[in-house]
Amino acid sequence: MTEVATAPGTGLTEITSAAELRALLGEPKPRAVTKERVRLHEIDREWLANSPFCLVATSGADGSCDVSPKGDPPGFTLVLDDTTIAIPERPGNRRADGFLNILANPHVGLIYFVPGRGETLRINGRARVVRDAPFFDRMVVRGHRPVLALVVDIEQIFFHCAKAFLRSELWKPETWHPEVLPSHAQIVKRVQQTEETLEELERYYGAQYAEQLYRS
Repeated sequence: MTEVATAPGTGLTEITSAAELRALLGEPKPRAVTKERVRLHEIDREWLANSPFCLVATSGADGSCDVSPKGDPPGFTLVLDDTTIAIPERPGNRRADGFLNILANPHVGLIYFVPGRGETLRINGRARVVRDAPFFDRMVVRGHRPVLALVVDIEQIFFHCAKAFLRSELWKPETWHPEVLPSHAQIVKRVQQTEETLEELERYYGAQYAEQLYRS
């Protein structure tokens, strides 16, 4: 019998072992286990060719985690061969949290989205930060050639079902209400110490922001 951990005074009952977790959730169905692959299938290539967005999850040497969004025109992720892909880096905030993690711990997890589709393509593997390669010339967008790219050696790949998207109704425009939250400029002003006025921030995150997506 497994022990149940209850944090004093919190009312939280924690799961502290794999056996306890399995007792609660049960075993995965055979199809969920056998869907894992180690090489790109033709349909994986098609998915990547039509995906404009992915999330890159990394972890540092100390176990701290980071998830970074990457987006570009569909097909921005290059397929180098059946077990290797490359993701270009575009101008950003220069924090480089994920890249610093990869230098210490190469394991990465990727999720690729196609707008309107509930399924996602998941890729796990080991990454390298590359500062140049011949294929960089194939990654030019709006005249911007990336200064580095993430090269991922695939160890595991599979499609994830649509349940999360169906439950959230994420792709249904009638459920979208972006106006319920303040503008990004207002959020920045409220949560950060900035020298800029709100008006200056509104201008910065306005039309010119989209015009400078590929400028360093």
